Amino acid sequence: MKGIIEIYRYTFSHKGRSILVILCNLLFVLFNLLSLVLFIPFLQLIFVPAVKVLNLKAPIWNGQLFDLGSYVTDYYNYYMQKMANEDPKQALLFVCVTVFISFLLKNIFRYGAIWHQSELRMAVVRDIRNKLFEKSLNLPLSFYNNERKGDLMARMNSDVGEIEVAVISMLELFFREPIAIIINVTALIYLSPQLTIISFILLPITALVISRIGKSLKRTAKKGQEQMGLLFSSMEEGLSGIRVIKAFNAVPQVFGSFKKVNLNHQQLITKAFRKRDISPVLNETLGAAVMLGLVWFGGSMILDKESSQHLTGDIFITFIIVFSQLLRPIQGISTSLANLNKSKASQDRINEILNADEKIYESSNPIELPELKVDIRYENVSFKYKDELVLKNINLTIAKGKSIALVGESGSGKSTLGDLLPRFYDVTEGTILFDNIPIKDCSIQDLRNHIGIVSQESILFNSSIRENIAFGMLDSTIAQIQQAAKIANAHEFIMNLENGYDTNIGERGNKLSGGQKQRISIARAILKNPNILILDEATSALDTESEKLVQDALDNLMKDRTSIIIAHRLSTIRNVDEIIVLSKGEIKERGTHNELLALKGAYYNLCSLQGMS
Repeated sequence: MKGIIEIYRYTFSHKGRSILVILCNLLFVLFNLLSLVLFIPFLQLIFVPAVKVLNLKAPIWNGQLFDLGSYVTDYYNYYMQKMANEDPKQALLFVCVTVFISFLLKNIFRYGAIWHQSELRMAVVRDIRNKLFEKSLNLPLSFYNNERKGDLMARMNSDVGEIEVAVISMLELFFREPIAIIINVTALIYLSPQLTIISFILLPITALVISRIGKSLKRTAKKGQEQMGLLFSSMEEGLSGIRVIKAFNAVPQVFGSFKKVNLNHQQLITKAFRKRDISPVLNETLGAAVMLGLVWFGGSMILDKESSQHLTGDIFITFIIVFSQLLRPIQGISTSLANLNKSKASQDRINEILNADEKIYESSNPIELPELKVDIRYENVSFKYKDELVLKNINLTIAKGKSIALVGESGSGKSTLGDLLPRFYDVTEGTILFDNIPIKDCSIQDLRNHIGIVSQESILFNSSIRENIAFGMLDSTIAQIQQAAKIANAHEFIMNLENGYDTNIGERGNKLSGGQKQRISIARAILKNPNILILDEATSALDTESEKLVQDALDNLMKDRTSIIIAHRLSTIRNVDEIIVLSKGEIKERGTHNELLALKGAYYNLCSLQGMS
């Protein structure tokens, strides 16, 4: 029930469109029944011998709203009987015209419902996908250490698609099919209460069948959607790693793995389709059985002319026609419930993301963060990833305008120490202070406005060079963008491209070389003009010539700026103010390049490995 309420909330966030869908469906149901009931006078003309009735009197309404239906029916019968007495062919033509008008209006309103629900369903999908993507952008980096990008894409694509189907199913389940059943059952009771009671046998049997199939369908659908996430991940990994796959002749291995995942997905989805589609088949079979039962009972009542339950042929045929229309909404309820059960698994997967703990919380009353005046301090900072301590009791002061380098073996905690400052992660213990202000007490956006980052991997987007350099700084002028590129030694190669700064660089910047991509990333950080720089292996992707050009630019950029440099290539950090040597999450040594060499400890050993000692 909770899932249905959630779908209801999604749907009625577009209240006007939802009401129009409901109204059109209601009018569709009414005109659908009317188009059938209007056949009764035609049947009477055929089954009842034409007898001239003189002095026909029009019925009079007693003013009671409850009797309005009977009055309209009696008046219509009176009008038809009068017309049949005068000219039977004219009466037949009138019936045909009124039935056609009813069918026309029925289909107009049915299309009206489809017209409005086509926009409604996609508006709901758009809203949910927006929420999912926004939430994904706000989740901490630690979330992406556990989740596959392919699985997130599957949730935004196929799982959201199931919600689209559920929106229509919910509207039909609550605002069309029950109304159709009530109207049709009322008509059946009016025509023959005895046959109506017999027809009710179908309802409990159908409910039991729907219940059993629905529970099984939900379980299978959930497994299918999870397998879809694995399938998307397999595709994403294969396409992203195509260079390595080809280099190691691993195409058969990767394709074999994909085939296995794809086969499992196909088997699960096939099973879900079969379970969903068997519901209307069983309903139709049960409906046919009950229909034949009604034919037997109704036929007996027609043949037994002396019984008090005697039924006329025209009423019986009308009853059968109306009852056949009752099966459609019952079958519709069955299908809608099956779709809602199937979508419940997708709802659960979507809610796992929407309800995921963001972990990096904004302060309720954030302190405004001015430009750095004194220093940044790490005080007794420890950080745990799951159950493993990555950093242990770090104490570090970085004075304004000074540059420090973090060095150590892979996995020593260098990048993590840098990631704690812009709050990509929050410390497990201790605190980080920005001029005596705990960074947890200020706005995340405000904090990150003071920090520029150049990462080891050049993260560029499928747009122009101009847009990549001005990423997040849309009000930048072309002059400012060009100046940043010149400082990053990127202006010359940009101007040699076909469209200069308007050149599209392709997905992840693949139209550029590694060195060119890194210089674009550095230009982006330069344009931001931050107080604090975090350079995470900023020159690692550059060739020797480009490295010198960019290093000179970075040296100029770091003057009078507080800089944290994460480095493996120790030749790039000779001139920093302090070098911090990390090992297994702890500070082992600290000092200048010459001081640490003189110690002949961990830093000396690292330099020896790189031929610098």
